[in-house]
Amino acid sequence: MPQRGDGVSGLSEPDLHHHGDSEAGPGLLDFAVNVYAGQRPDWLEHALHASLDAARSYPQTAPARAALAARHGLDAAEVLPTAGASEAFDLVARARPWRRPVVVHPQYTGPHAALVAAGHTVTTVLCHDTDGFALHPDAIPADADLVVVGNPTNPTGIVHPAATLCALLRPGRVVLVDEAFLDAVPGEPETLAGQRRPGLLVSRSLTKHWSIPGIRAGYLLGDPALLTEAARLQIPWSVSAPALAAMLACSEQRALREGDRRAGQLASWRAHLADGLTSRGIRLVAGAAPFVLAQVGRGLHQSLRANGIAVRRADSFPGLDDTWVRIAVRPPPMSDQLLSALDGILR
Repeated sequence: MPQRGDGVSGLSEPDLHHHGDSEAGPGLLDFAVNVYAGQRPDWLEHALHASLDAARSYPQTAPARAALAARHGLDAAEVLPTAGASEAFDLVARARPWRRPVVVHPQYTGPHAALVAAGHTVTTVLCHDTDGFALHPDAIPADADLVVVGNPTNPTGIVHPAATLCALLRPGRVVLVDEAFLDAVPGEPETLAGQRRPGLLVSRSLTKHWSIPGIRAGYLLGDPALLTEAARLQIPWSVSAPALAAMLACSEQRALREGDRRAGQLASWRAHLADGLTSRGIRLVAGAAPFVLAQVGRGLHQSLRANGIAVRRADSFPGLDDTWVRIAVRPPPMSDQLLSALDGILR
């Protein structure tokens, strides 16, 4: 079970395995799952379908490693394709007998759950809403040999400064930065994906921005020695032919242009949703990710569900309670349906 520490005492035990997909369902407008609400590009559809021909052979990762390395300005040895970011978290969790692994919360609970499953006792360090969920490196225990933090953090949407993240690095410590949503933020600010620093790992995912959660396409970037350790634990052919095809296609220049367009569109959709929520007196976290963390009060999660709208409960994130919900960014006409439902509930 998670170890309590650094300001988390008194919280009920969170469900680390609760995710947004369990909130969505037939007949519900889905604001619970953080996947881009638009069509996949034709070139990605073609690549995925064509990859079925490659399924006659065992998948080979070398071309995808080379493409991802070029996309981030790295060498192939600094890239490890994985079956989604979830496999990356599992590999890191099992890579070493971590003495004091630390997970910074609130954040996506997958890395924490992977560490627990690997038999580790996890120290939780909280960011607090009183200062905008800012990350304070001096809050990390000095003896932490693994630190995991999201950027932008899910569910707060906060983008931590790169300098703050780099301040976590020190000899004998590995820092894993989860950048699963950074490609959905215009300009990918504060990214560490192309940096070469001993002890640094960055996880990335193609799931959200390209609407392919069922493909399981992710990768690790960073310290080649650490990636070698992780690769030794990876089962053979764990990354499928369609996932590798997606990595190749989404590393091309046309994909980078389309990714930038989508990020700008998501920022516009987010602004529309945020304006609508704040005009109704709902407190928001000033994040930049394609979702909004809102403090709506107890009971509103279920009230929205009763009105046909699924949002993601946030009390399964360590450091948050049932007054918070996470709302995925959607096109304005769909967001207006959520806002209209809120008007009826709050009247």
